[in-house]
Amino acid sequence: MHQLTIFYDGTCPLCAREMSALINTDKGQKIKTIDIYSEDFINYPQIDAHAANTVLHALNAEGDLILGLDVTYEAWRLVGKGWLYAPLRWPGIKGFADWCYLRFAKNRYRVSYWLTGTSRCSGNSCSK
Repeated sequence: MHQLTIFYDGTCPLCAREMSALINTDKGQKIKTIDIYSEDFINYPQIDAHAANTVLHALNAEGDLILGLDVTYEAWRLVGKGWLYAPLRWPGIKGFADWCYLRFAKNRYRVSYWLTGTSRCSGNSCSK
């Protein structure tokens, strides 16, 4: 059983890249990723598609909902790289990091284009 199921926007090039990197690092298969635009998403009626398209969502092994940067930190922690994201959860930094994340999430296609040179993904490919 997976310890974390992440629901992400597979049409976002940067999001898709991070999920791919995460899965490639997950040697213990602790994490499952579900593209909210895939057919597999229908198996999770408890996850609101609109909300999951606004902020990163995940379910832990107990079925608890985790959101935003808490998902990112937990995912990378499970694969042994949580130290990279731990500062984003520290008091005093957490509020600012969450504020920045919400701005990123709202503008993720534009930011993805700036950082990757691709605008949107469909299926298993991204295009300029």
